[in-house]
Amino acid sequence: MIILDEPYASVPLLDWMEASSHPVLANAFTERLVAGGRALNLVGETECARRLEAGERIYTNSENALAWILDQVDNPTLTDAIRLFKDKAAMREKLAPLNPGLFHQTADRAGLEAVNVADLPLPVVLKPSVGFCSMGVYVIEEPEDWAEAVADIARREDGWHERYPESVVGSQKYIIEGYLTGTEYALDAYFDEAGAPRILNILRHDFAGPDDTSDRMYLTDGAIVNEWNERFTAWLEAVNEVVGARSIPVHVELRVDGDVIAPIEFNPLRFAGLGGTDVAFYGVGLRTYEAFLEDEPVDLAALYAARPGKVYSMSLLNPAPAVDLARPFDGAALCDRFGHVLAYHEFDPATVGFYGFLFLETDAQGAGADERDWLLRSDLMEFAG
Repeated sequence: MIILDEPYASVPLLDWMEASSHPVLANAFTERLVAGGRALNLVGETECARRLEAGERIYTNSENALAWILDQVDNPTLTDAIRLFKDKAAMREKLAPLNPGLFHQTADRAGLEAVNVADLPLPVVLKPSVGFCSMGVYVIEEPEDWAEAVADIARREDGWHERYPESVVGSQKYIIEGYLTGTEYALDAYFDEAGAPRILNILRHDFAGPDDTSDRMYLTDGAIVNEWNERFTAWLEAVNEVVGARSIPVHVELRVDGDVIAPIEFNPLRFAGLGGTDVAFYGVGLRTYEAFLEDEPVDLAALYAARPGKVYSMSLLNPAPAVDLARPFDGAALCDRFGHVLAYHEFDPATVGFYGFLFLETDAQGAGADERDWLLRSDLMEFAG
């Protein structure tokens, strides 16, 4: 079963849904797609709820769908897992035995101004307990950074909540956690009916610097898959010994520092958001949602070994902080800067908050590395009308 919702469903996902006739919930979003010419196999709310209560696998493109499931579906195995995975504070408590030395605490939104920064083991990360796409995430290195972060939240939070519901971007509770050095990764994975993890994407999340919290650069290749597949699978097994999830997809973000793997967040019922998971399709022909829904075995190492020396990246094109989102963005000119654009997904920035997703194939070294570094560091202002 699939639930599609705002703000965006990718073309590869919709193409596969048409070809496979996989059932999808009839709602305002999918009915508009059908009215626009998409041949989707729509089912009603009662039938969708019945399928999910019977244990059928469910995938969503958007966390906007979570509220409907929590309200309409009587399946505690599913709904309890959604609530736990989506609540970063609850997951920290649940997984604390796996990272006993990692600092974390929670604070109400109304109490952020009163937090005594002198009591915090800086550097720390401040973020919503329920969040999406790095919205409201701040690295606090110096005491004065705290006041700047709280002021920025006050400026931006109304816009976040205009675009996304409370189940996607929460407004009342924040988590403060120790900042781990090391390297960040993102996984698209699922836990099968026996609770065993199956990894479908391993993406390294690169940053322009210590203050960068954007989703500008995720990349994968054969070297990354070979180095991390077994270790991350073992870590997910340890996680699920505590959580006990079954038949559920997750997009997981984590950080590795030597022998330590620490969770950043678990996003239930979806893979990399806004169509980001399609990096596997554009790179190696893998439709991650098909592999999950059809329970197809995937040999990631073999897929990437067939493309030696190639790096596949996805970039969520975030605007500069002060840019006017009503100004047109020249995505074609941006694409012209690169040697091999796999796809460019254009968004309505006023609605989504981002210009779009850019998927690239680049060589691991040389000009390819230069292209990725430029994209990672550009503010994109030259393309903003």
